[in-house]
Order: sequence, then structure tokens, then C-alpha cells
Amino acid sequence: MKEGYIKKEKRKKILLLTDDIRVHSGVAQIGRETILNTCHRYNWVQMAGAVDHPEEGKQIIMDDEIKKETEIIDPSVSLYPVKGYGNMEMLRTIIKRENPDAIFLITDPRYFAWLFNAEDEIRNNIPIIYLNIWDNYPAPMYNKEFYESCDALLGISKQTVNINKLVLGDKGKSKIFKYVPHGLNNKLFSKLKEDDKKLVDFKKALQLSTDLDFHLLFNSRNIRRKQIPDTIMAWKLFTDKLSEEENKKCMLTLKTEAIFEPGTDLPAVIEYFGVNNVRILDHKLSTQEMNLLYNTADGVVLLSNAEGWGLSLTEAMLTAKPFIAAVTGGMQDQMRFEDENGNWIEFNGEFPSNHRGRYKKHGEWALPVYTVASTLVGSPPTPYIYDDHHDINDATDQIMKLYKMSKEERKTIGKKGYDWARSKEAGFTSENMSNRVIEGLEELFLTWKPRDKYEFLKDTDFEKRILPHKLIY
Repeated sequence: MKEGYIKKEKRKKILLLTDDIRVHSGVAQIGRETILNTCHRYNWVQMAGAVDHPEEGKQIIMDDEIKKETEIIDPSVSLYPVKGYGNMEMLRTIIKRENPDAIFLITDPRYFAWLFNAEDEIRNNIPIIYLNIWDNYPAPMYNKEFYESCDALLGISKQTVNINKLVLGDKGKSKIFKYVPHGLNNKLFSKLKEDDKKLVDFKKALQLSTDLDFHLLFNSRNIRRKQIPDTIMAWKLFTDKLSEEENKKCMLTLKTEAIFEPGTDLPAVIEYFGVNNVRILDHKLSTQEMNLLYNTADGVVLLSNAEGWGLSLTEAMLTAKPFIAAVTGGMQDQMRFEDENGNWIEFNGEFPSNHRGRYKKHGEWALPVYTVASTLVGSPPTPYIYDDHHDINDATDQIMKLYKMSKEERKTIGKKGYDWARSKEAGFTSENMSNRVIEGLEELFLTWKPRDKYEFLKDTDFEKRILPHKLIY
């Protein structure tokens, strides 16, 4: 029996609000892995969101499926599909029917403005715990009212935890803060031997040449902040320094949408730069196939100008691959920068980010591309946020550095990233991530007290009233 197991009838019940755990999105993956690794301790209900959910209005019992994927004999997991992220009426119905002990929220809080506008109704009876997967500087004071409505705030990166504290200020004294880095199932993502039959067959199916000297992989969505054209341009500058014969033995694979409105027309970019050793894989691959794809690569690249975490870097480490990445957001965590005392760096008000490279020492598996300039951008829901920009020549230099390593050198540094990602210190596995979620929930249950249903303002409090949320979607 799994350590910490509690019988079904004695467990607390958690109501999860995020993407349907059956869909293929980052937050859905977080939700699914959290449930799979905590269903021995909690019963779960999900208000399962999707853009246009075909099962809206149904209840989906997941017990049998969860039982097959875990060692738990009596899991209790049910979904209530909704279009979008739901509404207050739906939430009231589920709360009345399921009587949850806590609400667990994942993704952008603006999607749940309706919930926070009714926080007095909810938090009189149920605490709210929020896993923040995205924050960048300047500290988003426009989110303050949302964060104030939460009893516990978990942050996917050390930067996010620090930003949560900065935004709340004195209001944060009564809150629970926890660092909960994203974790993946290290049974699904793992390093394979080169002669593994499935890997050999996969290479043949993808028509990947067996005599490639260097295979670089990009895996993420085709959206603007991922800076895929920059990756192609860096690759072009890199290949210009190689001979014709050397170029024939190099390949950049882009696992993404070829043409996507939030991003760009990648075939047009490739044609413009005139590179013939760049290929696009835009068809769907299973998790097993994705693991095989990572195992074909010599390294992974991600040059985002803003990133909450950067999941492809975690996938790279769990498959023992080094990576080239921009120093921004949660990607800093995965590089393991060290301070002057050799400790994994922490962030505070005086040192909010290492994007400019104050600390240079980092894990050998990482080839960082530091920020050289930041621009302030915004939209009505997100009035201001920095885009971190890098020098394309720095990215090119790091590609060349990785290329010039021998295959054994790449294996050596990749193995160091693999070992660290699986360590207790890093905790980039789904089991470690979920253990930290449990810690946050248990602390919440120990300390949370229902608020009085009615509170009267004193005369001195009138200037301190919380402003109503004003959001434009």
C-alpha cells in the first residue's frame, strides 16, 4: 500500500478547477499527474474545462481508469465537464452535490473572475488553494485582488513564489506559500539505449538518418513568445559556419504547428532563410512517441522571451538530454544557477531574477542564453509584462558549443541533468510535485478557519475597501 494511504470513506475531497484532465494541455497534465499521485490520500472532483466541451452536463466517473494507472484499490475521481471554465451557477451545483473540503485552482486567475467575485460566499465554508503557473515582472499588481482571495498560493517556479509575495505584501502574512515545481511521470519520460528496438524503428518511421552527427529538437506550441523564428535564424547562422558535408549530417526538428495564428507561418520562415535541414513535425504523437522523439535528439532548444516553466526542458532532462534555453521565468530553475555559496539561487525583492546573468555558475546540462534587453508589453487583461530578449548570436554560439561536443560529452552532461531532475532537491517528477501539493493542502487544513459570514466595517476601514474587479476579455 502506498505510503500515506487513507481509506476512501475517510479522505478529504478536493474540487479541481482547470482544463479537463483528459485533454492535451500543460495545465491538464499538471492536474492529471497531481490526481494520479494523490488519489491515495484525497478524493477528487473536477469541474473539467474545455473550449467547447462535447460532454457538458454529464458526470464522468474515472475510478476504473485511475485504478488501472495507479496502485490504489479505491480511488474516487469524477469529472463534471463544462464549456470554457464554468460559471458560478455550475460551481454552486457541484459544491451542493459533492461537499468538497477545498477548491484547488490551476491556470490564469482571470479565467475564474466569477469565482473571486463570489469569494465571500465560497471562503466562508471552503478554502481556496491556487497553483500559479505563470508570473513575470513587473510584479502583476493587477492580480492582487485574485491572490488575496486565496488561502494558499503554490508557485510553479521560485520566481513565481517571490512574485506572489511581492504582490500581496502585508496581505500575504496570513497566506500559505509553497514552491511546487512542475513534475513529469519519469516512467513515461526516460532515457533509452541507442539500440532499443522501439527507438530504432521510430527513427526509421521518421526517416531520420542513422548517420546524423547532430540532431537538435524544439518541442512547444507555435506562439509568438516561443520565438521559433529566432530559433530558425540561430540555426541558419550556425549552419552558415559549417561545410556542405557537415550540414548534411545536422538536423533541426520543430515539433509544433506548421502554421498557427497565435504564432507564424514556419514554412515561410524556413524558405526565407534557405535552410534545408529543418523539418516540421506537426502531427500528433503519443506520450510514448514523444519520449522516443526526445531520445533521438542530441539536445533541446527553447528561446522563449517569457516562460512560466518550459516543460520541454523538463522532458529533456528526464530523457538525459542537455538543453539550450533563454534565461527567463521558470527556465532559470531548471538550469540550477548557484549563488556565491554554491546554493541553488533564491529570489527576493532585491534580486528578483537572474535573467541578466548575475550568477553564471549553473548545471552542466544547461547552455543558457542571457537576456540583453527587456521590453514592456501589455493587453487589457494583462496591462504590463516584460518580454526578455536575447542576442541571436549568443544562441548561435551555444548551438555551436553543443555541436562541437562529442556524443560522449553530451551523454555525460545529459546524465547529470537527468540525475538532478529526479533528485529530492529539484523534484521535477510527478511524484515529488504531488508530495509538495500534499504538504500545501495538509498545512491548509491544519490552519484554515471558516470566516464569519458577516463582517461589519469600522469607520476606519472605509478607505481600505477592496475594489471590484474590472476585467476586459
